[in-house]
Amino acid sequence: MWLSNDVFRSVVASTPLVSIDLVVQNARGECLLGQRLNRPAQGCWFVPGGRILKNETLDDAFNRLTQEELGRAYQRSDARLLEVYEHFYADSVFGDSGQAPDTHYVVLAYQLILPEGAALPLPHAQHGAYRWWSMIEMQTHELVHPNTRAYLSALR
Repeated sequence: MWLSNDVFRSVVASTPLVSIDLVVQNARGECLLGQRLNRPAQGCWFVPGGRILKNETLDDAFNRLTQEELGRAYQRSDARLLEVYEHFYADSVFGDSGQAPDTHYVVLAYQLILPEGAALPLPHAQHGAYRWWSMIEMQTHELVHPNTRAYLSALR
């Protein structure tokens, strides 16, 4: 169920959003990150993911989000729940801090390990570029968002 901009703005201003983040790793242990096109975290390297919709089961949300964010659908049973996280942003999809509501997410982070040689037809609706990152690079690169770095401790 998608909401109108006015209703969604009210939701963002009033309540946390529940989402799934996809911590996708290849056979070498590198993580897939995309450079975000939209707020919040615009311009930062971040794991793919998105909101769970009203009346959408976790299984259906995982299937939809992997299709939308990775270009290929996976089942939630293909992944492992890492932890539940909270993400707080001063801005939102509606604009900069002070001009728009801030954003609060409750995030279910799932690790999805791809088999050797798996290719993803990555879409570019949310991310302008993608690349595979080593865990060391993710820890040190200034454009990798801190909320993405927080997943590293659960991967060890």
